[in-house]
Amino acid sequence: MSALPHPGVEDREVRADGVRVMQDQGVDSRITFSDTQRQRLAEMSLHGLADAPTFPDVAQRDHAFEALHRDLVADNLRRLDEMRTVTRRPLLRRLDSAMTAALSAEGFVEVATPTMIGKGSLEKMGLGPDHPLWRQVYWVDGARCLRPMLAPNLYYLLSHLQRLWPLPVRIFEVGSCFRKESKGSSHLSEFTMLNLVELGPGVGTRERLTELAALVMGSVGMDYELRATDSDVYGATLDVEVAGLEVASGVAGPNPLDEVWGISDAWAGWGFGLERLAMAKESAPQIRRFGRGLMYLDGARLNVQPERRPTQGEMP
Repeated sequence: MSALPHPGVEDREVRADGVRVMQDQGVDSRITFSDTQRQRLAEMSLHGLADAPTFPDVAQRDHAFEALHRDLVADNLRRLDEMRTVTRRPLLRRLDSAMTAALSAEGFVEVATPTMIGKGSLEKMGLGPDHPLWRQVYWVDGARCLRPMLAPNLYYLLSHLQRLWPLPVRIFEVGSCFRKESKGSSHLSEFTMLNLVELGPGVGTRERLTELAALVMGSVGMDYELRATDSDVYGATLDVEVAGLEVASGVAGPNPLDEVWGISDAWAGWGFGLERLAMAKESAPQIRRFGRGLMYLDGARLNVQPERRPTQGEMP
């Protein structure tokens, strides 16, 4: 990637035409990338842009932009070709497979539950009109919504499986969830969760939570830290963080929510955000590249154009 100069002088003001004015005495006005150029470079760069360089004139700025843009186009095309010829699956799905294999080997059973849930399921999770999460729910009609979390369905399954299977009951699900929280570099309106829960005597301990976190994070080969925090739904929780980014939250029960579901045994559960895991895996500052969308494929921008090769008989 082309190296771009940076004057190392503190910037004081930015004008809409891309001219960055240096108010330090004796320093000439210089030019930086225009807003349109900045936006395009941000769309193309997986890892974001360094501090904005400045240039002595528009011609040098545009020349540097074209060179950097060509490098980024080549990088996006390389990623797309690597997916076609090597990985053949997006990172999101590869993470899913690795985690699923590790949990299955540990005796967890994968389940599949509806994406549309009833209003009553949210109310049994303590979510009513006064709860902050209520305003983030996508309602289909007055009684049904797109699930903002997997937990209500897993609670329902546990309420039956605890009497049908020997303890401990171990289940997990990978599926889409929906919340109106698309603003910010680490949030999506549609995101993928892996939720796991283990129910049985002596399970609901921080030690078991720690073991399960190690199992999942080890399966995807990522370093992490655990941090105690609080949740609007469960109260005290334990988070998994990668380089300061929260990628999972865990809870050890019993929990006050259990009674309404008919759960009395101890349990331990984790919820992992797969797009955040992909974002952290790639050390990228923006989650949108790794979500379910049409602008990017496995982190690579799609509206790029390969250099046209000359046809036979055409001058190169």
